[in-house]
Amino acid sequence: MLKNAALAATLALTLLAGAAESASAQESGAPKTEQKAEKIQTAYRLDFSVNEMEEGKKINTRQYSMNSRSGDGNEIKIGTRVPVDSKEGQVQYLDVGTNIWCRLRDQTDVSGLGSNVLLSVRAEITNFAIPEQQGQQVRPVLRQLKIEASTVGVPGKPVIVGSVDDPNSKRQFQLEVTVTKLR
Repeated sequence: MLKNAALAATLALTLLAGAAESASAQESGAPKTEQKAEKIQTAYRLDFSVNEMEEGKKINTRQYSMNSRSGDGNEIKIGTRVPVDSKEGQVQYLDVGTNIWCRLRDQTDVSGLGSNVLLSVRAEITNFAIPEQQGQQVRPVLRQLKIEASTVGVPGKPVIVGSVDDPNSKRQFQLEVTVTKLR
């Protein structure tokens, strides 16, 4: 009986020593015999809304969406290239439409309440002025809205990235984004 206990104790010590040696080799950067697991990247859907407000009420909304992974920069671009005479016999093209660029990065919350997403956003919306704003101009008059900002997004909750007042009316434009974790 005493020999069996001694044999079991020796076997246990041998297994523990082997496990400790293996852990020490892994900590020191020694090559693992197992395959390295790749870091799983989280995918997100970004839903952008450009809200046109007048006297605090939404009168128009344009919506745009894109999927992204942490660290990737993505862009949505929709519009028209408008030819404009620049010099005699030369044509220059102006981009008229919507361009939204965004980069996101995961930020793990150390409090254990969840994770946030750091967002860098650049949005540019260019359109033709309405006839009252055109005046007597023969060439087209373009209006431009540009917001470039960084913020923290909480998955599932909309956040206003920026807002600007229209200098020619009582309207305001807001750029809002909602981040949704896909996996």
